[in-house]
Amino acid sequence: MELPGDPLLALTERRLGWLERRQGVLAQNIANADTPGYQPRDLTSFAAVLARRGGGVSLAQTQPAHLGGRGGEASARSDRQVTDRTPDGNAVSLDQQAVKMAETDTAHALAINLYRRYAAMYRTALGRAS
Repeated sequence: MELPGDPLLALTERRLGWLERRQGVLAQNIANADTPGYQPRDLTSFAAVLARRGGGVSLAQTQPAHLGGRGGEASARSDRQVTDRTPDGNAVSLDQQAVKMAETDTAHALAINLYRRYAAMYRTALGRAS
């Protein structure tokens, strides 16, 4: 369903694209778990990507006591949380990569569900059956 100019759907599509790229980077890390000297990589967080590009949906601060919202293309960078290395210099932890893959998969399922429900809401508002 094509809804031009809808910021929430555009944001969801950007999130899905970021998640797809992250899954690819994490898959490369796992594929190189036995490569001597390989350093794992990860993408810049999605929030940082949105802040750089000025995109996304900002939170409204309706009262002074409320917290304000915080806020490019994500590029793969060296993972700064690497602490252990094997004797051959490889720093890939399969456990850490598996956790990141699971987090990415969960975020992907959430974004897909949001996209589907939002599109269904539009169809309902237009009087069209799913």
